[in-house]
Amino acid sequence: MDAALDRLPLREDLRLHEAAPDKDGAPAWSIQDPVTNRFFRIGWLEFECLVRWPGDPEAIAKDIAENTPLFADRELVEDFGHFLAQHQLVRPSAQGVARLAAKAGGPGWLHWRWWLHHYLFIRIPLVRPERWLAAVLPFVRPLCSGPGVAAIVLASLLGIVMVARQWDTFAHGVMDILSPSGILGFMIALAVSKTLHELGHAFVATRYGVRVAHMGVALVVLWPMLYTDTSESWKLRTPRQRLAISSAGILVEVALAGLSTLAWALLDDGPLRQAMLYLATTGWVLSLALNASPFMRFDGYFIASDLLDYPNLHERSGAMARAWLRRTLLGWDEPDPEPVTVRQRRALVGFAVFTWIYRLVVFLGIAVAVYLMFFKVLGIFLFAVEVIWFIVRPFWSEIAVWRKRWSEVRPGRRFVLWMLPAVALVALAVPWPTKVEASGVARAERQQLVFAPFAARVTRVAPGGTVAQGASLAQFEAPDLSAREVRTDALVRALEQRLTGLVADERGMEQQKAATGRLQEQLAEAEAVVEETGRLQIAADFAGQWADVDPAVQPGTWVGTKTQLGVLLDPSSWVVDAYVEQREVERIEPGAHARFRLHQQWNTMDATVVSIDTTRTARLPHAMLAARYGGPIATQPDGQSSTPVEALYRVRLRLAQPLPQAREARGHVSIEAQSQSLVLRTLKRLAAVAVRESGF
Repeated sequence: MDAALDRLPLREDLRLHEAAPDKDGAPAWSIQDPVTNRFFRIGWLEFECLVRWPGDPEAIAKDIAENTPLFADRELVEDFGHFLAQHQLVRPSAQGVARLAAKAGGPGWLHWRWWLHHYLFIRIPLVRPERWLAAVLPFVRPLCSGPGVAAIVLASLLGIVMVARQWDTFAHGVMDILSPSGILGFMIALAVSKTLHELGHAFVATRYGVRVAHMGVALVVLWPMLYTDTSESWKLRTPRQRLAISSAGILVEVALAGLSTLAWALLDDGPLRQAMLYLATTGWVLSLALNASPFMRFDGYFIASDLLDYPNLHERSGAMARAWLRRTLLGWDEPDPEPVTVRQRRALVGFAVFTWIYRLVVFLGIAVAVYLMFFKVLGIFLFAVEVIWFIVRPFWSEIAVWRKRWSEVRPGRRFVLWMLPAVALVALAVPWPTKVEASGVARAERQQLVFAPFAARVTRVAPGGTVAQGASLAQFEAPDLSAREVRTDALVRALEQRLTGLVADERGMEQQKAATGRLQEQLAEAEAVVEETGRLQIAADFAGQWADVDPAVQPGTWVGTKTQLGVLLDPSSWVVDAYVEQREVERIEPGAHARFRLHQQWNTMDATVVSIDTTRTARLPHAMLAARYGGPIATQPDGQSSTPVEALYRVRLRLAQPLPQAREARGHVSIEAQSQSLVLRTLKRLAAVAVRESGF
């Protein structure tokens, strides 16, 4: 311990608050730093050190051991002294004052160095809401009462039940959020929802007498997020009250989502109903999927800490997991950072490992988002900063500890540790049989879609069922066509009679020639009318199953050319149109074996690859595959059709057996592909990304 450190007195402005006891009943306190408004929870031993500070660590430890039932030694007191100095809870020495002055004279926020160190997280206080929160609280209090909560819960449940009865309409409305206007509406709804979220924290904190120092905007990787400073909630001795403050934001968002769901179900189509859809989606999705997660320092983390009464859950579980990893992997005699039971150790280690994996995925996603948000040079730079700071740095700090203590690892374990990555690298480099997964639609290989040849009136539609080749499927009539036929016949007869008269008259040669020309025109018109009339009789091109007959089309109904009356299927041969990503197409060959599984079913059917398109699919012909209609393929609306967002290629497969329901259906395809090593596959993808993004 620094010789001068034990002589540095505590800062006079620090405040000490009695906190809720620990789980074992031991007393606890909180040190409040009013400058940074941070709270530090300490136990009984640290409190006794604090009472006797400053002084010689040996003397402090001896006095504690003699006058209290606690065990203390010089090392424990020195560790506490380092804690006080690290968090600037003691008066700085002359050297410390110099360091603080140098730090204060460093580059300000207008300098690029400041942004390099702070762009990941910046807090901007905007308001000090303590006075108006207290003034508005009486009007908000009825919503938090028992009857108010019961009314909100019942209204939300009613809204969920009503939406379930029209789920398809709701789901299609959600998919419209992908449009530009939908994204704008979603962002506005997000701002409203998050504002109410933070007000929920603020009002509940005010209700329990906790001062809300300020509210403002936090820039997380330059993305604005509202925040409320409720750090003084650690003054509360009851964990239930801290839990109420932590969970208030999520509860407000869920209540808003429930009421918006009910409003959507009750309103007619229009802008207000769409706004309710945005609020409902924002509340249900972001509150439950993001804020409720305990693996990031959002509301879910503080809720979990308060429920378990386990402060600093991330730090303590991470330290426990590192100690377990060093014992298990390296064989060190590494003690746990704190005494826990075997069950608690397993829970903390599991939580820490899952948190590491979760954060790895989230931080990689943030790094990609940062890259895409800015122009390419700055995006690459910020991407590298994000990856190095949040992913590489924590990993490398642990590796540095391993390198420093490598001599403590036994020789046999060293050999195993060196062999593990070598074996893993060989396993990744060996080509293994792989499969390509894709979505597709199974349909009859031969099918005849029946439409009216032009606007006409239906006289007959064959009932659904098995039909023979040449059987009549639909018949139409066109009054205009009948009138044309009558008129043409009359003109033909009149011209023929006139020609007969002109033949007897030798002076009518020129008139005879003109009449002959007109007669030929009318005969051609009559032939065309006959052909058009023949198109009104639609026969089966092959024997098959006549299905999907529109029940709304009855004799006497007028139909246009876009109204499908039914479809004739050949049930003996079925194919699947699967849509494969561009990077996977080259691994598929005609004749490859595949398996097709219908949507929401477990049974699979054998299939064989027949053909592979050489050009990407410009328009998705099967609406049931589009995401806007509940399908798995992301598309962009393009008039009446949809364009896939990703480059997709159609792969046609032939099923070994017909579909049991003899009806077009979507499903999932698994195609056997060429063997390829994971290393080579990864390198190809990285190379493809590098080539794609290399243009400035």
